[in-house]
Amino acid sequence: MVRKSHHCLLGIALVLSLFTLSNVFEARTSADEKSKVAEQDPSAKLIGTWELEKAENPGSPSGIGTRLKMFNGTHWCVIQPDEAGKIFFLHGGTYEFNGADLKTTTDFAGELTESFIGKNGSVKLEIDGDILRQIDPNGVFNETWRRVKNPSQK
Repeated sequence: MVRKSHHCLLGIALVLSLFTLSNVFEARTSADEKSKVAEQDPSAKLIGTWELEKAENPGSPSGIGTRLKMFNGTHWCVIQPDEAGKIFFLHGGTYEFNGADLKTTTDFAGELTESFIGKNGSVKLEIDGDILRQIDPNGVFNETWRRVKNPSQK
C-alpha cells in the first residue's frame, strides 16, 4: 500500500511538473508574441505611467511632480493628488495613437473635471525614450512628461 501511494505521488508530481513546464513555455511564447505585436503598435511606446515634469500651464495647485498620466492598450487616465494625498482631480477614457497624434475621449471624471465627460481631445506627442512631449494645437496643454520607473529599474 505504501508503494502504491509513493508511485501515485510520484505520478502526480510528474504531471504537475509537466503542466508547470508547459505553462512556462506558453507564457514565454505569449510574451514573445506580445512583444512582436508591441513593435507593430505605435501605442506600445506610450503604455505606462508618466509624471508631469514641465508645463506651460501647470494649474493650481501645480501638477508638476505630482500629476500622473497613465496609458494601457485601450484607456488613459490623468490623476493629481492634493498636498494631503487626496484626489484633487481625475479623468480619463479611451484613446487612439498613431505614433504622432493622440486622440482621446473622456469617458469618466471626478467632480472637478466632470465637464470633460463626452469631450474629445487631440494633441501631438513626441516620445523619446522616457520623455513624452505633448504639443497642444491650442497651446494650452504643452507639457513634458517623464516615464515613471519601477524602483527596481532605477
